[in-house]
Amino acid sequence: MRLAWHNIAHDRMRFLVTVLGITCATLLMLIQGSLLAGFLAASSKIIDASDADIWIVGRGATCFEFPVSIERRFVELAHSVPGVAETSRICTRIVQFRKTTGDQQLVTMVGADPGVGPRFPLPKVAGGANAVKPESLLIDESSSQLLNPAGQMPLAVEINDRRANLVGKTNGFGSFLGTPYVFTSYPDAARYADLRPAETMFILVRTQAGAAIEDVKQRLKDRLPTADIWTKAEFARKAQVYWTSQTGAGGAILAAALLGFIIGLAVVSQAVYATTMERIEEFATLKAIGASHGFVIQVIVGHAITCGIAGYLLGVVLSAPLIRQARSVIPWLATPSWLPWAIFPLALAICIIASILSVRAALAVEPAKVFRA
Repeated sequence: MRLAWHNIAHDRMRFLVTVLGITCATLLMLIQGSLLAGFLAASSKIIDASDADIWIVGRGATCFEFPVSIERRFVELAHSVPGVAETSRICTRIVQFRKTTGDQQLVTMVGADPGVGPRFPLPKVAGGANAVKPESLLIDESSSQLLNPAGQMPLAVEINDRRANLVGKTNGFGSFLGTPYVFTSYPDAARYADLRPAETMFILVRTQAGAAIEDVKQRLKDRLPTADIWTKAEFARKAQVYWTSQTGAGGAILAAALLGFIIGLAVVSQAVYATTMERIEEFATLKAIGASHGFVIQVIVGHAITCGIAGYLLGVVLSAPLIRQARSVIPWLATPSWLPWAIFPLALAICIIASILSVRAALAVEPAKVFRA
């Protein structure tokens, strides 16, 4: 390692270029990883916000955003199944949101019964337990500039040419579809969406204490053979798989992360190989005086790993303000605490793979080269 440190100190400019290559690769992988993690979380955010154990959905529904209508009577049928403690309903549809200025904006309206859970955003009456305000809407903080730039509350608006009042904001429900979420009660959402009384979209089931979720799920399948029955985790995972694998979004994000890996690999390979070739006679001298192949490999790989660690740390430090700034444009962007640790072995892998050509060149040099004129 002492010789590796000597090589670094002797050519600081090349060391800086190598570090910057790793930094760029780390930044790209961290940003793309944050995009992917945030996209996965956003694609199942509505599902995860509920307290339901089981979701009853229309046959073939792939995610929350593209529902398939089911019969309203399934609510009573599901409630009669042994092990079911409570049922509630959710519906969603893209509707026209008319602002006070007369401008119109497409929004994704989500309506739910109060029993879906306390984490689910609904315009509830203050101090009124689970009571929901009629003809009232909540929007996410990330879309307030688009839907309510003046910040006035309450604000009279229209949903599909029907009267509504914007009464508050929630946070953490930024839309990844480009149509902001608007939350309201289930009866109002059904009315705004022209949902027929005999149909609904999602039925949420909370099981009784001590009941096995899988057993209740199977009983619901037997009772409702024309609907799909999923646990909350299964439906959330199904939505994530759909948005990442069947829409191309996940592939694009992973391709960009791979591009960052390749860029870092190319830059580090060039820099380490150039450093090795400049000192090829030094390696010939080391071999002439009896240095083993392991020692030569240790010097080259140690140099590359040192550059990698420095570049990785710099990339992590620079990524924090960049990602924080990006959240103002992409509100669902998320960086899990484990992501930087997952990137670290990739950064080291770049360095080790990049040093292969240099190692081969150093090991192939003839010791007699040092004695030639």
